[in-house]
Amino acid sequence: MPARPFATEVGADSVNELGRRLAEHRYYADEGLLTAIHLALVLGRPLALEGEPGVGKTQVAKVLADVLGRELIRLQCYEGLDASQALYEWDHPKQLLHVRVAEAEGRDVGDLYDERFLLERPLLRGVRAADGAVLLIDEIDRSDSEFEAFLLEFLSDFQITIPELGTLQAARPPIVVITSNRTRELHDALKRRCLYHWIPFPDAERERRILRAHAPGLDEAAAATLVDAIKRVRGETLLKRPGIAETIDWAQGAQTLVQEGAPWPEALLRSLGLLLKEQEDFEHVTRRPELLGAGA
Repeated sequence: MPARPFATEVGADSVNELGRRLAEHRYYADEGLLTAIHLALVLGRPLALEGEPGVGKTQVAKVLADVLGRELIRLQCYEGLDASQALYEWDHPKQLLHVRVAEAEGRDVGDLYDERFLLERPLLRGVRAADGAVLLIDEIDRSDSEFEAFLLEFLSDFQITIPELGTLQAARPPIVVITSNRTRELHDALKRRCLYHWIPFPDAERERRILRAHAPGLDEAAAATLVDAIKRVRGETLLKRPGIAETIDWAQGAQTLVQEGAPWPEALLRSLGLLLKEQEDFEHVTRRPELLGAGA
């Protein structure tokens, strides 16, 4: 497959420049992720991102669409997803109405399988986008393995065959981002077609930068206290470790309570429902207030 230098569209001909452009949109990636995105853009390869929920996988596609000025097309995967729901469907009610109207008017029905009756689904929209698109195939691990196998030809050639219309190939191939929470293993054949990267939870410095960007007014001491607390909480055995989105919500909620007069340790404890979404995890942390820096 020939290289498609999408990086030139971003003006990001280096990893550092790409990092700067993403940061302008309040996305702070580490060097490993920046390198993976950069190479996927330069080589025109789909980017497969794995990691625990809440580490920013989906946001990569959203930010790339903003930076590139491309349409974001999202295919949300789920159990039972099939090709027709991802590719296209024929609008049978519209076809039937057309037949009835033609018969009532005494004219020829014509071709019922032309583009007037075609319903575009995300993959077909990605192929037909005249200005190119960022195609997000989100949480592919939620779909069946048969659907994953179906994607292989699409990812190889960026084309779709519609028996009634022929083969449609993207004039400007979409930038494809595939995410997985690793609830099941992805097929090796899919990974071979992609540039793969695992996104870990951010380190303390990067998480503080994220909080400063998304929780304006949070001072350095408060951000440090909150990030230290989140690191301790993530180190516990939990049903669901909180992601970056929960950290931001927690910071904003605690900051609101502090502005209303609550001290930080109390504010962190009272707003804990923004961070932990499982009752067992909530009870575990509230029994150990030292995790939040509140003392025993």
